[in-house]
Amino acid sequence: MNIDDLSWAILEQLQKNARVSFSEIGRKIGLTSPAVAERVKKMEDAGIIQSYRTNLSHQKSGYQLRAIITLRAFTGRLKAFLETVKTFKEVINCYRITGNENIIMEVVLHDQVHLEKLIDQLITYGETRTHIVLSNVIDDAPIRQPQKS
Repeated sequence: MNIDDLSWAILEQLQKNARVSFSEIGRKIGLTSPAVAERVKKMEDAGIIQSYRTNLSHQKSGYQLRAIITLRAFTGRLKAFLETVKTFKEVINCYRITGNENIIMEVVLHDQVHLEKLIDQLITYGETRTHIVLSNVIDDAPIRQPQKS
């Protein structure tokens, strides 16, 4: 499906607030509510819009510490790790990557003790490197329409 300028405008509004009404989107971008609804339905059917979700404040819900952890898996341990990582509630993002490390994870934790316990679990799969996050420079950056050349 080709995404035109109006559909990009709809996507921008939905990424800011997935609960915004079709009539509100229509007022902002110059379409009727039914036209917005039809475009959203087409983008859902095409798999461009995959889900709607609630973003939580991890800090306000008791997870004061955020870290980025890389893992260089021991020989023969990557497959087991890939199956197990899905069970770690602290892991909010996990990517398999190229380079010296195999995995990069974003984790949220209560405190340093919680971090230590997680690292103790992770080191059975490989060598870890941990980076404490100080702040988020780009908060929930939306996917934007590519520049036309």
